Amino acid sequence: MNAASRAVGIRALRSLRLPLAFAAALAASACIGPDMSEIGDAGSMLPFASASIPQKPKPVQVFIASTRKGESGAAAREQAPEAHFALATMTIPPGHRAGSIEAPLWGQANGRNDVVLAGERELDGDEFRAELASHVSGRIGVNRDILVFVHGFNTSFDDARSRAAQIVADAHFGGVAVLFTWPSRSELFGYVSDKDSATASRDALQALLHDLGQTPGVGKIHVLAHSMGGWLSMEALRASAIAGDRTLSGHLDNVILASPDIDMDVFASQMARIRPANVTVFATPNDKALSLSSVLASSRQRVGAIDASKPEDREEIEKLGAKVVDITAYADADRLISHAVYADSPEVLSQIGSTITAPRAEDANTLSVIDATKYQDPNAPPPTAAPTATPVEQKPLSPAAQTPRQ
Repeated sequence: MNAASRAVGIRALRSLRLPLAFAAALAASACIGPDMSEIGDAGSMLPFASASIPQKPKPVQVFIASTRKGESGAAAREQAPEAHFALATMTIPPGHRAGSIEAPLWGQANGRNDVVLAGERELDGDEFRAELASHVSGRIGVNRDILVFVHGFNTSFDDARSRAAQIVADAHFGGVAVLFTWPSRSELFGYVSDKDSATASRDALQALLHDLGQTPGVGKIHVLAHSMGGWLSMEALRASAIAGDRTLSGHLDNVILASPDIDMDVFASQMARIRPANVTVFATPNDKALSLSSVLASSRQRVGAIDASKPEDREEIEKLGAKVVDITAYADADRLISHAVYADSPEVLSQIGSTITAPRAEDANTLSVIDATKYQDPNAPPPTAAPTATPVEQKPLSPAAQTPRQ
């Protein structure tokens, strides 16, 4: 190729440079798609982009007050001389279904699919009260509230802890959760033994409720109690009323009794002490466990097994100052016992949640703040005393030293 031909070729390439660059830019923009600055919300993102974001287990913190000697084995079925405390972090799996406690059929549980314990820390009494106050501090409105869950008959420690976390998650409770657990034998035929253990735990529950009422900045205290735990809770509230603390220092709000295993006459005496407390009974006559309890109690009517569809049964509860909710429609036919409908049914959980999370106009904007001038962290090292000067021994001056200088 001669010099003239090369010059023509170079000019031709230069003339094509700009169109080629422009075409390459268009091709690149077609591959990349729209500018990210133009995406206004997640709904306008590409499907694969949102699907690529992994969902994480949801943590739920639960304070624990226990009268069991331990958490597993024989110790979990034995009465401790006094209550001991802990703070547990449970996790709810991303695919959680309301009303269920996900657990593996076999093998080890994992946080991706199951409700699991992520961590637990033991606390002494002072640490428990201080930690509780710190968790309440900084919350606004109904999120300053405390929910106390008291389990029922035939319940292990692990089951009670998982159930507490599941209820908090499904009820969308934004306050502080406290589990009170007592030494159930976790046996279907351990009814009498469980009743004795519940009786022995009354003072500890009363003391816990009193302490919760003294928590700085606390909003309202709600009690959710199931089965025999309903009897235990009403006994503790009755004892508090007799001791002059009927309203837990003005903080007691909803008392929800789910299928309470309480004799009607006993319930009447309990209500006489604590009324006008805001007590609601969730009841169904289909509850087979309460039917067995009635047989063991010489066929005496249990409060949680009344037929609220009958005006006379409903009136019997309401005249004592309590409300009643009929949950028979949610007791599925495939449930053999129908004793845990309150926590198995998403609809009933929704009713419970709407009750304990309802906003209150009088303190909707109230902020809980610990008074730092009165709060003492039990984990803080003791204050170091300021060093004091060693006293100097004073000796009388000698006669020569007393003579004034000229």
